[in-house]
Amino acid sequence: MRVLVVTAVPVERDAVTRAFGGAPDSVTLPGGELHRCGAFDVLAGGAGPAAAAAATAFALASGASAPEPYGLVVSAGIGGAFTPLTPLGSLVVADGIVAADLGADTPEGFLPVTALGFGRDRFTSPPALVREVAAATGAAAGPVLTVSTVTGTAERAAALLAAHPGALAEAMEGFGVAEAAARAALPVLELRAVSNAVGPRDRDAWRIGDALAALTDAFGKTAPVLEGWNSHEDLEG
Repeated sequence: MRVLVVTAVPVERDAVTRAFGGAPDSVTLPGGELHRCGAFDVLAGGAGPAAAAAATAFALASGASAPEPYGLVVSAGIGGAFTPLTPLGSLVVADGIVAADLGADTPEGFLPVTALGFGRDRFTSPPALVREVAAATGAAAGPVLTVSTVTGTAERAAALLAAHPGALAEAMEGFGVAEAAARAALPVLELRAVSNAVGPRDRDAWRIGDALAALTDAFGKTAPVLEGWNSHEDLEG
């Protein structure tokens, strides 16, 4: 089974491909440069849900006619976490990929797009796969929020947690990747390494290098799980 891994930026893509060793083959797509490492195609699709959705859709369409089609899509990279549940350098695997700011602002507060009567605001990864990845990597499992604007204040962090109790992390691409995967009838997974805490921006406290190293280590440990996973039991989304 082939696996499509979508990151935001090349440094995340390269962190993933380092897990496989050797020099990857490069393929140029409309959605960006894809690095092929055996059964894994790793694409830096751009920052934000729109870029991620477009790049993922291009990659899936380009690979649709291959002898071995894609069987799984993974959104991967670094992200912010609602500490102390998920400390810096730790890993998070999403059991729910949530569009945290897709909806409408009202005098009564934020309404998700589903409350407006259309769309969806959550994708659920296959529970068995989430459990296997968490066991292989030591990742915490829980909701990961997709936001278009990275949180920069304590007030916004508190509001997100109030609206999405139990959320472990936030990033900018997961929901876009999930939208494209769903339209191709493929399961999706999101795996994040924690580089910073969600809240007031303090770049001196960020641990991007540690998070990228953790991302490499995670794919080294979880590659056999992802490549060998072919069960669609309990698939939602």
